Amino acid sequence: MTPPTPDGDEVPAVPRRPAEAPTDNPPMAAQLITERLTLRPFAVSDIDVYRALVAERGHGLPTAEDVHGRIAEQLAEAARSGIRLYALRRRAEGDVVGYCGLIVGRATRAEPEIGYELFRHAQGRGEAAEAARAVLAAAVTTGRRRLWATVRTGNTASLRVLDKLGFERDHTSTDRKGELIWLTRGLR
Repeated sequence: MTPPTPDGDEVPAVPRRPAEAPTDNPPMAAQLITERLTLRPFAVSDIDVYRALVAERGHGLPTAEDVHGRIAEQLAEAARSGIRLYALRRRAEGDVVGYCGLIVGRATRAEPEIGYELFRHAQGRGEAAEAARAVLAAAVTTGRRRLWATVRTGNTASLRVLDKLGFERDHTSTDRKGELIWLTRGLR
């Protein structure tokens, strides 16, 4: 599994393109804490949760080995670029309900993309916006100037979250799955 964009489209955790030069940006914090959530890197102990989240999309259940490799890729990308994808653990319940963080995705290390996904049972409670606010604050500390997000036109929930966070539509593009809205937000 590769982390999807806010609309659930899969994008490479580690870009399958020519290697980008490392950025001079300081890394994001290893852990973020909000009122209701702890955002931390995925660990091997999260493999079953990660697999279930992917399966909920309706694209089948990835193998444990595949997810282990993807977690390793995410940790390696964090070491290379300082951007992170965090598991979202609810503090009161102790369960992991999804993820949020920065990824290269369709963007670049210098101007990464914000990505998030929550289990269906955890949606509609404001936890995606809460996690994304914490990720935005962490991105500011890295000195980055801009973030991107890409969302399918029909994903109104993600568009609402991004609107709350101050993202603005930049342009649209079309790929094999249809129209894609590109949004951006300055950080300075």
